[in-house]
Amino acid sequence: MSSGPGFRPHRVVVLALDGLLPFELGIPHRIFGRPKDTRGRHLYEVVTCSVRPPGPVDTDADFAIQVPNGPETLATADTVIIPASYELGPVFEEGVLTPELAAALAHIRPGTRLASICTGVYVLAAAGYLDGRPATTHWAEADHLQRLFPRIEVDADVLFIDDGDILTSAGVAAGIDLCLHMVRRDHGTAVANEVARRTVVPPHRDGGQAQYIHRPVPDPQVATTTAARAWALGRLHEPVQLRDMAEQEAMSVRTFTRRFREETGISPGQWLTQQRVERARHLLESTGLSVDQVARDAGFGTAQSMRQHLQTALGVTPTAYRRTFRSGASGADDDRSATAVDHPPRAPRT
Repeated sequence: MSSGPGFRPHRVVVLALDGLLPFELGIPHRIFGRPKDTRGRHLYEVVTCSVRPPGPVDTDADFAIQVPNGPETLATADTVIIPASYELGPVFEEGVLTPELAAALAHIRPGTRLASICTGVYVLAAAGYLDGRPATTHWAEADHLQRLFPRIEVDADVLFIDDGDILTSAGVAAGIDLCLHMVRRDHGTAVANEVARRTVVPPHRDGGQAQYIHRPVPDPQVATTTAARAWALGRLHEPVQLRDMAEQEAMSVRTFTRRFREETGISPGQWLTQQRVERARHLLESTGLSVDQVARDAGFGTAQSMRQHLQTALGVTPTAYRRTFRSGASGADDDRSATAVDHPPRAPRT
């Protein structure tokens, strides 16, 4: 997203449906309402609309909200976000759009980035946007979503999925993870991290939904893997072996691996790779270190290894990533196209 000549903020339109959750409706406004460029200009403009002319929209709480914009506002969006609703009716029960909702979605321009929070995914699915594509939702609804829309590849284990121009998230607070990820994708980790700090949330949560699915409560005296993770984070530039992490918790490798996956939703190896990718992103954005030195400091060893991991995780090379984000972090204007940033080739699931 360029902040150079002819600058205008990226417009995020949030579609408020009857039965919406006020908390989820507020997430896009909180996350996208914060980022500014070096001149103090807001990078995003966030507006709310409904499927009807301006007026009240019911929520799942004991109050309604007054929405100032009608469905035609969707035609002005660069990104459309659909939060969850508990009153989706035939969308949730039969997988079909109501005439009113179909007419509203028809305003969305081709190429607009689409995102959903929790059960908002049902709207995207019923509209056909997700046919043949991966998606996620709240773990409690994942099986139902899969049965209702068999052409979608539903993944209940992740917090969100970035499939390029369409992104979906798990339940409630996972909408924060998704919106922070979109800011990170648009403007880099430094901008996203600053938003996270001001929102008092972690800039990136480990693991997926598996850690939140109900299981018997463990014995409070049972050790966790927290100390091992802290130990490894201080040594990302070194070779970190699984047995060394297990020793930090005085566990066998087998027990440690099982406990680690229960707590984070991923394996120790996957977690280490994620942390090294984040370290590499930070160094590429904030320093002038060579790619070889960034690879060593992030623990990848060689530039080729780092290149492969960043290509898998982000869909770009280290050089391309630095070219995209370091100029924005240093305050220089650039000529990057919003289309190129908003609609890259499909990215791996996150």
